[in-house]
Amino acid sequence: MARSMEDVSLLFNLLSGQDVADPLSAPVTVRPPTDLRAVPIGYLEEDGLLPATPETWQAVRDAVSALRGQGFRVTPVRPSWLEEARRLWSTFFVRCGAMFYEPVIRGKHEMLSPMFREFLSFSQESGPLGGEELLQAWASLDLLRSRILSEMAEVPILLTPVCAVPAFLHGERCWPVDGMGGREVGYLDAMRFMQWFNLLGAPAAVVPVGRAACAGTLAGLPIGVQIAGRPFEDEAVLAVAAALDRTFGYLPPPLH
Repeated sequence: MARSMEDVSLLFNLLSGQDVADPLSAPVTVRPPTDLRAVPIGYLEEDGLLPATPETWQAVRDAVSALRGQGFRVTPVRPSWLEEARRLWSTFFVRCGAMFYEPVIRGKHEMLSPMFREFLSFSQESGPLGGEELLQAWASLDLLRSRILSEMAEVPILLTPVCAVPAFLHGERCWPVDGMGGREVGYLDAMRFMQWFNLLGAPAAVVPVGRAACAGTLAGLPIGVQIAGRPFEDEAVLAVAAALDRTFGYLPPPLH
């Protein structure tokens, strides 16, 4: 979206505040954060359960070291809600999404892009979503949001990978992950780190920290680290992201 977090913050300040044209927009003004060096920051560490390449986890560790070097308090965390959040994300964004678009695309599937057809196939694998299941999912989301906000009261900022693998070629949808017993990771599994906060509508920023070491045309492409926070605490997320940006900065990716 931008070459520096300074630019992202400028855009945020321009867009912040209630939109008078949208009655549902939150009346939240810009609130500059206090000194975040007193605020605990949590990070996910490699545990053999969440698949990601070694260089992806190394980018997270490098981000942790950089923040500690600037005086931030950073500790490993393992939130209890990750997989439940992912299950609900799939319900709302995949299964409900397919139901929402079905009246518009009915009889026109041959005109859809390959990625859209793939999205529909994910929904078909899960089966139709009934009204009772949808209502239960809404109730579960409210309960889960309350639990997450309670846990994040202690650690309001989280560092995670962005994707399980470095940049990949267009059309690729499955990748081997070294160190996971030869396990292959599919597209939705690879993107789980973003799905958690997408479900909550929580703010998140991405800063390029590492570089892909793989051979070929993808070598040297950036590996990002995600900084996520609680809803309506965008300023804190941007401040931590800016601290990482000061260490790693923007480097033009290789052009092949």
